Amino acid sequence: MHLSPDHRVIAADGHRVPVPFRAFAVRSDEPQHAHDARAPYGRVHLVRSSLPDAGSLAALALAGWARVRIESFSDIDYAPTTWPELAAAAPALPDLAGLVASALHLTGVLGDDPGLYRRSVETRVDYLAACGAGFHNDVKGHWSRCLFWVLALEADDVEFVMPHAGLRLALAPGDLLVFDPTMAHGLCRPADDGQALAASFETGLQRRQIFLTGELLLTDARWVALGAPWQPVEVHASRGALDLMLATFDERSGAIQRLRTLRDGLLRATCHVEPAAD
Repeated sequence: MHLSPDHRVIAADGHRVPVPFRAFAVRSDEPQHAHDARAPYGRVHLVRSSLPDAGSLAALALAGWARVRIESFSDIDYAPTTWPELAAAAPALPDLAGLVASALHLTGVLGDDPGLYRRSVETRVDYLAACGAGFHNDVKGHWSRCLFWVLALEADDVEFVMPHAGLRLALAPGDLLVFDPTMAHGLCRPADDGQALAASFETGLQRRQIFLTGELLLTDARWVALGAPWQPVEVHASRGALDLMLATFDERSGAIQRLRTLRDGLLRATCHVEPAAD
């Protein structure tokens, strides 16, 4: 199958940072970066693919819905799968992993070696289902060292929103998105002006969405190349950074809550690191 991509790189670094903070940063809870933090990656990549086989996307969505449970607004559910299982569900896409890896290679986030993208894609793939999504971020464990990719299988009348980057992207089946999950994000109706409203996802045939998703684990060198190096927490504290690991968000608007309690978050004494697994 031919993949003819339209790759867009969208700036996501014009951050709307609430006073008294002046920047964003995220710490790790892994021993590798026990007292470090990094700035969010300031780009979002959208690869719009001309996938003529819409039937395969629908078949993959149908197979995914059988594995997940979504009932109400902002429910999110994951289900692990494998590329052979996906090929069985959509025989016209026997090398979907290769297509995804080729699309991800266009972003350059892992560097120039196509094999890195293939190996990353083959490490793990999941179904991700939602019924819209209130604003949240993903920072626990190794996720602070990852970018996420999502491939839309069934996503109609919905947009991906990063409120603190002023970013709204309408999604359609076949779209592949790469983003930094440490920034707050959600799924909204285009008519709701960047708000995640439960009432907009209560009824109708388009109330649910389903994707394939995976992680792109970056080395320290790649974070440097992307302009978001890991640095001591004191560096970020001197910049007036708010630690996104500690932040909580209003589900509807994305507004950061309890700002005063976050003012001393980027101190070495408050760093929390999970012990390494045996």
